[in-house]
Amino acid sequence: MNRQTPETNLRQSLLQKLEDLQRAGVTHLGHASPQPPIAAESNAERGSQPNNHDRDLKILAQEVATCDRCQELATSRNQTVFGVGNPHARLCFLGEAPGAEEDRQGKPFVGRAGKLLTDILEKGMGISRSDVYIFNILKCRPPGNRNPHPEESENCRTFLDRQLAIIAPEFICCLGAVAAHNLLNTTTPIGKLRGTFHDYLGIRVVCTYHPAYLLRNPSAKKSTWEDIQLLMDAMNIEKPNIKKP
Repeated sequence: MNRQTPETNLRQSLLQKLEDLQRAGVTHLGHASPQPPIAAESNAERGSQPNNHDRDLKILAQEVATCDRCQELATSRNQTVFGVGNPHARLCFLGEAPGAEEDRQGKPFVGRAGKLLTDILEKGMGISRSDVYIFNILKCRPPGNRNPHPEESENCRTFLDRQLAIIAPEFICCLGAVAAHNLLNTTTPIGKLRGTFHDYLGIRVVCTYHPAYLLRNPSAKKSTWEDIQLLMDAMNIEKPNIKKP
C-alpha cells in the first residue's frame, strides 16, 4: 500500500485545481498548446529520476517564453522571466513582476532589490540563493514597472500553479502586497498579513514587505526581519552568528 507523502498531497491538490480550471474552460496559456498536467511523483520515484523537476520546469519555461496572451506585455518585453533556483526547494520567494534589469537578464530579483534579497538570504538566513526558488506572479515586465493588471495576473496564474506543482515547496514567502494579494486572493493590507502564517493548498505562506519597499523605507527592515525569523523557526534553520541585513 503506497503511503501519501505531504509533497505528493500538495502536488495532487495543485494539479486538481488546474484540472478544475481546465474543465471550466480556463487555461491562461495564451496561444501555446496546452500541456497535460504533470503527474505527481512519490519520493521513491523522484529519487530514481532526480532530474524530473529540472526537465518539467524547462518544458514549462519554454511554454512561457512563447506566451502572447497579454499583447501589451508580449510586444514590450525583451524576454520572459520564468524563475531561478532549486527545483526541489523547501522555500520559494514570490514577487510581483520583473523590472527593467530582470527583463534584460531574464532572471528575477537581479537589481538593487535583488541584492537586498540576496543579503536577507545569505546574511540573515545563512543560506544561498541556490537553496531556494525565486519567481514572480507575472513572467513579463509591465511597461514602466507598473503593477500587474488583474487580467495579466489571471493569464499567468496557471504558469504559477504549475511551477508550484512541480516544485511542491513547504513554504512560500510573498514579497509585497501584489504577490500576497494574488496568491492568497485577498485585499488585506500587507501590514496586516505579515507576522503570521497563511495557507495556500497546504503550503505555509508568510507575507512580508518587498525589498524595493525596504530600500525606500529602511525602518521597515525590522518588520521583515521578524517575518524572516518566523520562517526560520518553522523551517528549523539555525540563525547564523552574523549581523542581520
